[in-house]
Amino acid sequence: MERMFIVNKLLKISSLPAAICILSFFTLSACAQMAEHMRNESFLTEWKSVEGSTVLLNNEEELVPLKDLTPLTIASVNIGSAYASEFDSILNKYTKIQSFASAQYNHDMLSFNDLNDDLKFFNTIVVQVTDQSLNDPRTIPLLLDLQLNKSLIVSLSGDAGSLKLLEALKSVIIWSEKKSAVSANFVAQLIFGGVAANARLNQEISSRYTTGSGFSTVPIRLKYTVPEELGINSAALSRIDDIAEEAIRQRATPSAVVLVVKDGKIIFNKAYGTRTYIDRTPTRITDIYDLASVTKISATTMAVMRLYEQGKLKLDTNVGAYIPRSRNTNKKDIPVRDVMLHQAGFIPFIPFYRNLLETDYSRDSSETHPVKVADNYYLRKDYFKQVMWPLMLNSALSNQGKYVYSDLSMYFMKDMVERQSGKSMESYVMDQFYKPLGMTRAGFNPRLRFPKEEIIPTEDDKEFRKTLLEGYVHDQGAAMVGGVSGHAGLFSNANDLAILYQMILNGGIYGGTRYFKTETVNMFTAKQSAISRRGLGFDRWDEESTKGYPSKLASSLTFGHTGYTGTCVWVDPKYNLVYVFLSNRVNPGVTSKLIDLNIRGRIQDVIYEAIGN
Repeated sequence: MERMFIVNKLLKISSLPAAICILSFFTLSACAQMAEHMRNESFLTEWKSVEGSTVLLNNEEELVPLKDLTPLTIASVNIGSAYASEFDSILNKYTKIQSFASAQYNHDMLSFNDLNDDLKFFNTIVVQVTDQSLNDPRTIPLLLDLQLNKSLIVSLSGDAGSLKLLEALKSVIIWSEKKSAVSANFVAQLIFGGVAANARLNQEISSRYTTGSGFSTVPIRLKYTVPEELGINSAALSRIDDIAEEAIRQRATPSAVVLVVKDGKIIFNKAYGTRTYIDRTPTRITDIYDLASVTKISATTMAVMRLYEQGKLKLDTNVGAYIPRSRNTNKKDIPVRDVMLHQAGFIPFIPFYRNLLETDYSRDSSETHPVKVADNYYLRKDYFKQVMWPLMLNSALSNQGKYVYSDLSMYFMKDMVERQSGKSMESYVMDQFYKPLGMTRAGFNPRLRFPKEEIIPTEDDKEFRKTLLEGYVHDQGAAMVGGVSGHAGLFSNANDLAILYQMILNGGIYGGTRYFKTETVNMFTAKQSAISRRGLGFDRWDEESTKGYPSKLASSLTFGHTGYTGTCVWVDPKYNLVYVFLSNRVNPGVTSKLIDLNIRGRIQDVIYEAIGN
């Protein structure tokens, strides 16, 4: 019955291809792949039509695309559109917006005053209207009022003649004749510069909106599209599904999210599995994961790059110049460069949690035990300062001048970042990078900002914290310093990482803002060691790997990092490619199956094969 149901659905989509699929004894999976390819081709056909007819008006001040996102508080208001869900979903990929719908308000003339009141704390308002909803006598007075002290963008869909009703409006108008999900998608991306505006009015509407009216823009941010736009058949990427499902079936991880960016376009973003093997809630692409050591490049190295450019942190200066407490230790003469390259001689890690005394922690917070390590677990005040930091400062050096991967290196780099910036690591990277880039879900200690239902659980910690870790960093040392460390502690969803690393792939530019000089990006991401594959902070392609690291098909230019929780980000400039893989392979306990099955590398191989490597 299930097989016949799918076949019938395919026949409704397109009888000829579906019939070929059946007559050729294709598998149902192959039929589904053909159906997806056909849907994507249909999407592109409509997209091109929308792109060629959507007109940007009244953009003399170049408000669109929105650029500096840091000061913006954005509301999206739907007045009569049937596609607000699609519209707002796309907007939220670029930055945080809050949605309002006129249908939530009464239908009397005064009800829009309530809506107006609710918008008072927003400085940028995006309003979806249609040719029909403009006839509501409340709509135009609201728009005229909003434009007095707000940055207003009006998305109008429907008959072009309705533009006459907006003659008195000086704010930006984006007009699209088509009312559809595709049109809503396009306009939302246009607002943030995911796509460009080039169309012009092809008819005389009024004395203001004449034939040829319209403004052009250029893309400045990621575009969300389908593989077929780049000439890639979605079926070629469907093998990712098979590998991800194999990982879940083999209990290598209960969940995973895979994202692919090619040529500045997100062409693949899927979630697999469930939150845990017990919690069968399906994983979502918006879910937040513990990045583990991906923190090293996504937070600490970014901060180091910024301070390096400002001349506040020099790579060939010794640690002792930046950390006073190191001056009486064996760390004082180590160059910062060697710390970033993991060749300073630091021991790999110290299992701090194994040294805890009963008096060091409490199940309740108090003035003496304020450091939250997990739910119902609090560490005593100044434990890092009195115990952990001295242990690191006085730890032995071995194999100095040789490559030994060490978490201790990034504890030291965090201290340098905070000293030289004058800010905590978490606030520094949030203010310098995440907020202005529009990264809404990345950050340390996510439980302070998100409900735990939006954060994927990691280990059911039986040894240390005796609880399921939900939004608290898996790494024990990072947890013991309050969740913020240089080597671990960052959480994010896949989309935010795509934004961050597209900026890096762009040579330091994103959203019309330059975050780094191109030469800084090139220096930190290139091979910088004579004794290892490493860049400065960044891991890189390994020419000596017999299995191909990070992938058999990755180019020698590839840089990125992996994380212990089962994560990775890899950027390949040769192919203009960003690959993000997130998982919680340490749930319910640590397993090596994700590594043994080479899940991350095999998925990356599929991506290269699909794009025609």
